[in-house]
Amino acid sequence: MLSPEVQKKLEAIERRFEELTHALSDPAVASSGERFKKVSKERAGLEASVEALRAWRSLDREISDNEKLLEDADMRELAKEELAVLRPRLEPAEALLKLLLIPRDPNDDKDVIVEVRAGAGGDEAGLFAAELLRVYIRYAERRGWKVDLMDTSAGSLGGIKDATLTISGDAVYSWLKYESGVHRVQRVPATEAQGRIHTSTVTVAVMPEAEEVDIQIAPSDLEVDVFRSTGAGGQSVNTTDSAVRMTHKPTGVIVKCQQEKSQLKNRAMALKMMRAKLFELETERLRSARDSTRKSQVGTGDRSEKIRTYNFPQDRLTDHRVGYTRHNLPALMDGDAQDVIDACRTFYAAEALKEASRGEAGGGSGGAGFGERRS
Repeated sequence: MLSPEVQKKLEAIERRFEELTHALSDPAVASSGERFKKVSKERAGLEASVEALRAWRSLDREISDNEKLLEDADMRELAKEELAVLRPRLEPAEALLKLLLIPRDPNDDKDVIVEVRAGAGGDEAGLFAAELLRVYIRYAERRGWKVDLMDTSAGSLGGIKDATLTISGDAVYSWLKYESGVHRVQRVPATEAQGRIHTSTVTVAVMPEAEEVDIQIAPSDLEVDVFRSTGAGGQSVNTTDSAVRMTHKPTGVIVKCQQEKSQLKNRAMALKMMRAKLFELETERLRSARDSTRKSQVGTGDRSEKIRTYNFPQDRLTDHRVGYTRHNLPALMDGDAQDVIDACRTFYAAEALKEASRGEAGGGSGGAGFGERRS
């Protein structure tokens, strides 16, 4: 059964939904594009909860009506049949309502900046970093997202030292945020003459793209250097000082971009990367301060945390956080990663639901957390 506290929260959401519905027909709101957009967005965010609440009410009412019919000898058998169908639907309906009450990550709708870096393992780590970069590019293409490679540092034998790309589309961060961490690969490198299995690592960082309203950077805090690009590209890429290296002096964070021929475009991209990095730093700082004793929904944020192992001799991937295993690594390395991503999202949604239930039992209340925009 839904507790009175949960029902009160849902009823408050329903009242707000009705207020917003009426507001959309108000000429003063309709005539203001910005206000209409804001009201519509808030209403859309509540719609799923209201629909689920009304469906649960209807189901609860049907169960109650049929339970009353059990006292009628003529209707008892029919009521039993109806209850056998209706009662099993009640618990999932209540679980959905509780899930919808969990505070949504305010960054979920954002585009992302992804960094892939070779870790321990020398040339083999660089080769796997290049392959993992391709996984994300191919997965994004399968989803119809836009991918822009912002910077790449070449390694040996066709591998990479590191690479940065932006991925834009529908709620990209909500799908990719659990990819952050250390990815471990176990296989026989192409350069291994004796057939020994080597273990290498690659680190992945997925950062929500921050807008100017999220992170304000004083121009005096930035040091910008320009240099000649070293990567492959068009004629002018390697003959003009178009590449940009940007340093945030207060934190020491450094980003660079050399993919465009235009220095101005590279500077704009570097600033976008810098905002994302500083936004992530601030998010992690506040998360740690708010909850230093409890593992948060996305783990500790520590990049040394091993999240996944790719075992090529056994054709097996294991995600250590959620206990998920799959085979057919060749398909995975071609971007067929939806099942892995779904497993992570399902696991952390269940964890959040457990936590919300504990908070409800303890009388606590949830909040939207850092990053929610002020209106």
